[in-house]
Amino acid sequence: MSPRRPDADVPPGLLLVDKAGGMTSHDVVARARRALSVRKVGHAGTLDPMATGLLVLGVGAATRLLGHVGGHDKTYEATVRLGQATVTDDREGELLTSASTAGLDDDAVRAALGAQTGPLQQVPSSVSAVKVAGRRSYDRVRAGEEVELAPRAVTVHRLDVDRVSRPEPDLVDVEITVVCSAGTYIRAIARDAGAALGVGGHLTALRRTASGPFAIGAAAPVDEAAAALVAGGGTGFLPLADAARLVFPERVLTPDEATAVGYGQRIAATGAPGLHAAIEPEGRLAALIEDAGGTARVAVGFPPG
Repeated sequence: MSPRRPDADVPPGLLLVDKAGGMTSHDVVARARRALSVRKVGHAGTLDPMATGLLVLGVGAATRLLGHVGGHDKTYEATVRLGQATVTDDREGELLTSASTAGLDDDAVRAALGAQTGPLQQVPSSVSAVKVAGRRSYDRVRAGEEVELAPRAVTVHRLDVDRVSRPEPDLVDVEITVVCSAGTYIRAIARDAGAALGVGGHLTALRRTASGPFAIGAAAPVDEAAAALVAGGGTGFLPLADAARLVFPERVLTPDEATAVGYGQRIAATGAPGLHAAIEPEGRLAALIEDAGGTARVAVGFPPG
């Protein structure tokens, strides 16, 4: 590994990573740190090790954006297997129950999955990253504890059934596309649809294809995305100002406003609610600002250097 460089030597921005299966989100972050020889790398929302697809990383000052980009709607492609339930609600968990799906027709399958749309009170899998009294639920389960998580409000905006197949007489596989709010567990959709049909269900495949304005078509494997950052451009890398413009309305600052924002001072109001990307005349992201009364204040600053 090359000698570690100061974080300031690396251009700040987002890495749009197409995560491979078998890697944790922490593994991806660690790999990006090694590839860039820097410490300050974080992610905007995890993906299960089994899952593939879009994982958004922030490098350097861009880590300050992560809390504001992870809460957007997500899009997933998944395969639900009906006829089997597992401990983890996905293919990596121990088999709990099996039941024949021979009596299920496609209409019943589509209806059960269609019921998993709209506002839902969804119970996350006990083998999940949800914290219970400061510890991850999956750590408590692995330690032998019984964990029952509280339902949480999520919204499934759309669930499309793309294909129904029968790999075995007693199993049904359903390929679906889901658009949902942040925090939705797709494996819980599989579990709950299977339970409603009385046969059990779990996920055998999961791929995230979009997160807010970021799409898998702009992503690359983590090493390639890191190389694009070092090169100053390329698939998988979004410079800090470009990333902010995708997420927030843009406010182009005058030279005097840029100086004021640099000192954390207030400037004229934007006239619209919510955060705005305050861009200096030369194109650098100076801050995220928001109106407070008759002026706009700095919510998150991005000092130069």
